[in-house]
Formats: sequence, C-alpha cells, structure tokens
Amino acid sequence: MTERISHHKSPTTAPGAKRIGLIVNPIAGMGGRVGLKGTDGVDVLHEARRRGAQPVSSERALQALQKLAASRHAFSLITAPGDLGEHVAERAGLHPTVLCGEQPTNSTPADTRDAVAAMMATGIDLLLFAGGDGTARDVLAVVGDRLPMLGIPTGVKMYSAVFGTSAQNAGDLAARFIQGDASVRLREAEVMDIDEVAMRQDRMSAQLYGYAQSPHHRQLAQNAKAGSVFSENVALEAVSRQLARQMRPGCLYILGPGTTTRRVMSALGLPKTLLGVDAVLDGALVGADLNEQALLQLMQGRETYIVVSVLGGHGSLFGRGNQQISAEVIRQVGRDHIQVITTLEKLVALEAGALRVDTGDDGIDAMLSGYLPLHTAPDRQVYFKVGS
Repeated sequence: MTERISHHKSPTTAPGAKRIGLIVNPIAGMGGRVGLKGTDGVDVLHEARRRGAQPVSSERALQALQKLAASRHAFSLITAPGDLGEHVAERAGLHPTVLCGEQPTNSTPADTRDAVAAMMATGIDLLLFAGGDGTARDVLAVVGDRLPMLGIPTGVKMYSAVFGTSAQNAGDLAARFIQGDASVRLREAEVMDIDEVAMRQDRMSAQLYGYAQSPHHRQLAQNAKAGSVFSENVALEAVSRQLARQMRPGCLYILGPGTTTRRVMSALGLPKTLLGVDAVLDGALVGADLNEQALLQLMQGRETYIVVSVLGGHGSLFGRGNQQISAEVIRQVGRDHIQVITTLEKLVALEAGALRVDTGDDGIDAMLSGYLPLHTAPDRQVYFKVGS
C-alpha cells in the first residue's frame, strides 16, 4: 500500500534498510530522436511534441527500478507524485512512500528542486534521478556534496559523470551501493551541461557546474566527456580523408555528431552540423541536422552506411547525443555498415575497457555487442569490444 507523507515527516522504514529518493523528469530525452538536442525550455518542449516526440524517461526509469527490485535487498523508496516517480515505482512492483502534493501539469526545474529538497528532509541515503544533464544540475543545486546522487540516463546529452552507463546498470549500481558492496565506492563526479541554445546554433558551449558525491563501479558508471590531444587530431585527419575517398557511389552515408565526423565532411568539402546528424550521397549534402524520421525517409531504397565517433571518457557509441540514429535506423542499416572513427589513445583511456551502446532497444543493443572494427588510422583497424 502506498504511503503519503508531508515534507516534514519521516517515512516508515524497516530497521537497517536504506532509504532511496527517486525523482523522474518526465520530459527528459524527448528532443533526441526528433533532432532538437534536448528539451530545455517550454518552447522547445512544445516543438518536440509538435514533431511527435514521445516520453522516454519513465520506461528507462522502469528498467532501473526493476533491476533494483530484483536485488532482493531491503530498502524503502521515497518519491514524488504522479509521473515524477510514483507511477513508475508502482509499475515496478514497489510500494513507495509518496510526498504529499499534486503532480504539476508541466514538469519544470523548480519542481525537481522542490521534490529533491523534500526527499532530503526525510533522511534519504541516495538520490536516484532519471533525466539528463539539466536534471543533474537541478539535483546538484539542492544536494551539493551532502548526499550521494546517481543518474538513470534518459536525456539527450548526458556528459556528466553521475550517470550509470545504462538504465539497467544504474539500477544495478544503486542496488550494490545500498548493499554495501565493496566493489562500489563514492567518488567526486563532474556535473556538466551544454548550452542548448548554443547547440542549436551549432556552437559548443560546455560548462562544469560542480562535483557530486556519486557511487562508482568501473563497469557500471560512465566518466565525463574527455578532450583530444594533438597526436589524436593528426590521426583523425588522415583516417577521415581516407574514409571520404572510399565512399561508394549511390550509397547514403549518415554522419553522426562531433568534431571527428566533421573532419570527414571537411574532406568532402561540405559543411557539418557539429551537434547534429547529416547525410551525404555521391559527394553531396542531401540533409542537414536530420531527425529520425528524416533519416528513415532518405534511406528508403538506398544502401546506407553510418559513420560515427566514440564519445571520449564515456566510451559511448550510440545513445548519447546521437539519438536521431535510432534503434530502427540501426536495424535497417545493419551492423556491417557501421563505420566507427576513433584513436588508440581514446580507447586506451576508457576505464571500462569497452564501448557502450544504449539505444533503448535490447535487441539492437545485443546485435551491436561483441567485437566491432574501428578505424584508427589510414588502412588500420582494431577490433574492440562493444557492450550494452
């Protein structure tokens, strides 16, 4: 039976059981597949809905909570009403304590901050949140370094180091943390965010907002995005020119976001949407800053290749910042037509020792798993493990 409490009352908790606070940002990630690069701001949310965007946070949060519930370790869950946590917790078979109040019509950063503050007043041991970098900022603004926080990745960008590498892994990491697993430690994790207005103008403007205490396990938690060094740039320029020369006539090439794929476009003499997805056919730009539906339309009747890079630090291949290249796009293209450009330095620096995919489709994640050839220099490929 669901218990409802005021902000100033402590929930009923079994002796020795940890208390987990849960907050779900129901609009996080809606802008990804429709090419909006985020959902910060009311106007952007309206545009995402106009383009047919569907919520993704609840399903991702459900995956994490199911993993957490399967651990069979005693804990109590305190959450916010309605879509802010209550509904998904009940779907996971849990019996949460719900803070009194009504669910807001449109979730805002203030709603997140207020809910987190109310949960902290009940004496929680871990704040589990579902969202992206913007949600992480809102949580950090209240929590600071006073309480561990852990993110279920459901947003578009997720450059911060407070997230699990997938929704399931976030649930696993939360379970290990409350069990006192010796393989989990608390670390200072970066909370970063990118200015979405600048992103839509194709400018990169990232900012560090602070450091949070966050549970860490090398296989389950992601790192912050890493930068490049001079030697990496030289190798990337050379391999990008070769890939541009080897593009097959009559084939469509989908190029993911980033400075690495921009090098391929530069070799073709074409402009690149730095933080968007573009398409090339026979040396010509046939689509810029495309969403999922636009990609699927261009692919009809054409042999298609996907060209992407590795998100340094994260080791992310699909599911971070390139959700336009959706599970359905990948399914139609096929594993053998995915071309990955990276450097040996970036691979060696990956703490998890593997690349990550998190498309939201378990079947596609499984299809991508295993060893994939990566282009690291002209006429040189290395086979590197991909995990979901």
